[in-house]
Amino acid sequence: MKYRSMTDCRCSQADPLSLMIMESSEYSLNQCVFSNDEFGIWLYQANCLEFLDRVVSKYPEGKFDMIFADPPYFLSNGGITCHAGKMVQVDKGKWDKSRGPEINHEFNMAWLSRCQKALKPDGTIWVSGTQHIIHSVGYAMQQTGMKILNDITWQKPNPPPNLSCRYFTHATETIIWAAKNEKSKHCFNYAKMRELNHGKQMKSVWSFKAPSKEEKEFGKHPTQKPVALIERMIMASTNEGDLVLDPFSGSSTTGIAAVNLHRKFVGTELEPEFIDLSLERLMCSISNR
Repeated sequence: MKYRSMTDCRCSQADPLSLMIMESSEYSLNQCVFSNDEFGIWLYQANCLEFLDRVVSKYPEGKFDMIFADPPYFLSNGGITCHAGKMVQVDKGKWDKSRGPEINHEFNMAWLSRCQKALKPDGTIWVSGTQHIIHSVGYAMQQTGMKILNDITWQKPNPPPNLSCRYFTHATETIIWAAKNEKSKHCFNYAKMRELNHGKQMKSVWSFKAPSKEEKEFGKHPTQKPVALIERMIMASTNEGDLVLDPFSGSSTTGIAAVNLHRKFVGTELEPEFIDLSLERLMCSISNR
């Protein structure tokens, strides 16, 4: 294993982006904080817009086979929810606060348009979200000329109860799967998906529990996804050795799933606490293989 600290990291020549010169800005350090050439993992503490601009500039034909994005849902509005049997405020951080629908949509257009350019010609992107953001994401995809392939309903069999008793219990999230454009010949491992579904065609409703205690061994991320959910997306739309990007890496669940499935991973994350959490999880994942 080859670990480099946040202060002295320089990505190796094996890094698919190793020759990409990154400079700090008022928004981000924009530097590589972890790399492992053997397993193909590279994590950057970087502003995803600046990072993607640099990728697109260096690789105008695209670089990534797949992107998974779990962007801010903009739902930290002072509401309440239930966590571990207790009433808690919905406040995930400044990064999750809404600045109004117009500005929120501008942000979605900004990162999605860059992701589209960073995809290889036949690459695909998966984006998760709740009703707070997913409609904007779908519209932005249409505006940029992406081809929407499916909308997946992630059903949560163990959702927290609705404390206000004024709404149905929120038990799903939507994941939109889209190709780079109408000309893309996207990868879909149909036989594998059918095998996972006991020989039957897989439907677009997937049931996965929230991340287990084991998946949160090193700490909690407020929007952490289960590894099994990300693994299914990667299995469906990539092949071994493909390069996967997560521009909102969080606790690097996408990186864990990529390691498990022998894919390469590039992640970007801004928040130092989530960088630390990612490092713990990625190093543990590598050491266990």
